[in-house]
Amino acid sequence: MASIKSVDHNFWENPPWGNGKEKYRLGLKPIEKIRWFEVKITDSLKAHKKNLLATQYEDVIATTEESEASQNLLAKKLKVENKTYPDLIADISLSVPDDLCIIECNKKQRLLAASVCSPSYWNIKSKIGKSLREIHKPVESLNEKIGNPIEKFINNAPLNKPFLRENWLIHGDDQRMHLTPEGFPRGNVKDWIVRSERETLCKFSEDYSLFAINVRFQKLSSILMFEDAILGLRRSLEGMDQKEIDYFGGNKKVQKIFDFIIS
Repeated sequence: MASIKSVDHNFWENPPWGNGKEKYRLGLKPIEKIRWFEVKITDSLKAHKKNLLATQYEDVIATTEESEASQNLLAKKLKVENKTYPDLIADISLSVPDDLCIIECNKKQRLLAASVCSPSYWNIKSKIGKSLREIHKPVESLNEKIGNPIEKFINNAPLNKPFLRENWLIHGDDQRMHLTPEGFPRGNVKDWIVRSERETLCKFSEDYSLFAINVRFQKLSSILMFEDAILGLRRSLEGMDQKEIDYFGGNKKVQKIFDFIIS
């Protein structure tokens, strides 16, 4: 993982919140297949995954009984041949930098198998086997803004065509594992971390889609060098409804960030 001591100019010139569009929207855009997994997995990220597979396997890997066929199809698609772990999704996850979630395309669109080594505010053990509608249920407005559109999208998505969206959060640290909400972040707001999640969705067979998440980190204080990024973040924060604010971390957190970027 690249050091966040350095400022990624490309990140800040093309921030995940764009020009201030609403945060919780589907926003999937088609990309070339070569950009499905845009970068190779680094040695440090592979070590992070291997450590969790060795020490917290049940926290990062979850599968349903009927998911074997989908895992086999994905392994074939990504040319993963060796099986070292009890679940093939674990081996597949070491071939790419992303966390991986296999979703059924038909029926209830349930989460069938997942390898999630860099979660943000969620635990796959509580999500596995559930439909997308159930997964988004804790935040009612998310079902309206993300849940319903993504159900229709998965039903109608073209085969083998990846789509991209950017999600983002702000944490008090750059730890990859956040199984539960952290509450109000510790430390000074200038030391808080923007966590960007490059998310792709690709229907890799008639029956299954892959939702993949690749995480990047930048110090929030770096935004002060980029006026357009400040304006976009301000608009995005102003556009959240109360339920979205609560999901993001609460009014105090949002106000603290807002005060910092306009100071």
